[in-house]
Amino acid sequence: MDKATIIGLCLGIFFLIFGIGISSVGIFINTPSLLITYGGTFGSLFIAFTLEQVLNTGKVVKNAFTTKADDPLEIITHIVKFSEKARREGLLAMEKELASIEHIPFLIKGLQLVIDGSDLEIVRTVLTTERSYVEDRHRVGAAIFDALAAYAPAWGMIGTIIGLILMLRSLDDPGAVGPAMAVALLTTLYGAIGAFFIFTPIANKLKIRSEQEMMLKDIMIGGIVAIQSGDNPRMVKEKLVSYVSPKEKSSIADEHE
Repeated sequence: MDKATIIGLCLGIFFLIFGIGISSVGIFINTPSLLITYGGTFGSLFIAFTLEQVLNTGKVVKNAFTTKADDPLEIITHIVKFSEKARREGLLAMEKELASIEHIPFLIKGLQLVIDGSDLEIVRTVLTTERSYVEDRHRVGAAIFDALAAYAPAWGMIGTIIGLILMLRSLDDPGAVGPAMAVALLTTLYGAIGAFFIFTPIANKLKIRSEQEMMLKDIMIGGIVAIQSGDNPRMVKEKLVSYVSPKEKSSIADEHE
């Protein structure tokens, strides 16, 4: 579970309720306003994206609440060990060690291609194609939430216009002015909360998650290609640590001393 996402949601909800006042929360709940704002927002989403992409939104959003990314230092360590084994005993000797990285399927796939004697360019092409496919899938996921962030305030404004029209038509009936004004104002509020408290932050978190995963895949591709090229293990490590921060570099250096 991603603690930052949970903390952010809890803080936002707490300060919203604190600012409104617990006793006053009820007056900020209006069913017509919710239906206009979020019904319209998700209606626009179905128009903008394919049905499959929209239905996969649930799978995408879980990435904002989980921290399943592999540790780059662990991956580099594994690759350096495979490089050392391939250097000492040959590429085929790596196959016995693949079970130790069963939780990193992308790395297993690349090393298996090397063990099977695939051409260097084929290995590079297969891995970069899969990387691009994953990146595209992530890009669509983030784009969905960027779109929701754009549509929600727009539908909030539409709801405001609807509320004002209803209010103007009911000026001769004071009892109807209040509910119409509530629709007018609350739709704008709902749209702003949805856009800036939920959709935009989730889109940003998904982009960060994607960047992290792409960096890990770049490390793995670089390491696999270096192993197949027969690079010295020390050189393999030097190439791969260039992807990580200075602090992480010093950590992996200490491990191999």
